[in-house]
Amino acid sequence: PLTSYSTFLSSRPPAFETYAIEEILSLSHLAPDLQLHIVHLSAIEAIPLLRAARERGVKITAETCFHYLALASEEVQDGDTRHKCCPPIRSSINRDGLWSELAKPDSVLQTIVSDHSPCTPELKLLPETISHRCGESGVAHGDVKLVNGEVISAAQAEEKEKGDFFASWGGISSVGLGLPILWTSSLSRPAPLSILDVVRLCALNTAAQVGLSHRKGALRPGMDADVCVFDDAAEWVVGRESLLFRNKVSPYQGRQMRGVVRETWVRGNKVFERGMANGGFVGKGGLPTGRLLLERRKV
Repeated sequence: PLTSYSTFLSSRPPAFETYAIEEILSLSHLAPDLQLHIVHLSAIEAIPLLRAARERGVKITAETCFHYLALASEEVQDGDTRHKCCPPIRSSINRDGLWSELAKPDSVLQTIVSDHSPCTPELKLLPETISHRCGESGVAHGDVKLVNGEVISAAQAEEKEKGDFFASWGGISSVGLGLPILWTSSLSRPAPLSILDVVRLCALNTAAQVGLSHRKGALRPGMDADVCVFDDAAEWVVGRESLLFRNKVSPYQGRQMRGVVRETWVRGNKVFERGMANGGFVGKGGLPTGRLLLERRKV
């Protein structure tokens, strides 16, 4: 059935990732100086391909995501489309393989990212049993929709598609949760990440990846004073009130976390303090304080 996560997982096998990477590598000789990067890698079958390419001198790196390191397909209930993303969340064995690769000093996985992909609750087509747990209520629609050749109201169509992993929005919301997710998941591993490992994977290497290592990713004189104050001992449960994005839909709801961000500073200015008004966003009346960074690059 389309509400079964195993059905959805089978529709996106690891071969989808390995084929795409093989195609990219087959063309890499056309521009040998071009830096290549694989986003959102989930399948461990792709790792040997990347390792062999790097040994041949191909300039290629890869990233994985918080959800591939924290979640596993065996844990996804049928109809719980909060877990839908592409590439999909794979098995616990696959998850173990990603962690094993991260632990290697020459790991092909250079960065860990959120791939934050929010949507309104109704786009996730959650069954009532799950949407109630998330604190969401159904939304009535007045327009019509064609489903299997039948013209029905959008509300009826939504009801027919509830829990459908193929019809629902694909993407996982996790911005603001990344560090606790990574820290909590790491603590269950034989060789947990250190704070320095987290900085390297989430800041230092990320800045280098996009050519901003001269001003981002580290704390040194002359660089932007971007600081995250992280309480690595705090324990808490993810609830609606702790989700700082607008649409409160996330597979991490109800999960026990270890570690929490207390403050965030950007260019020496405090922009977030947990527990304060306006969701903790401070400075400029809670308005965004980021800047678009556009710099000339050599190609």
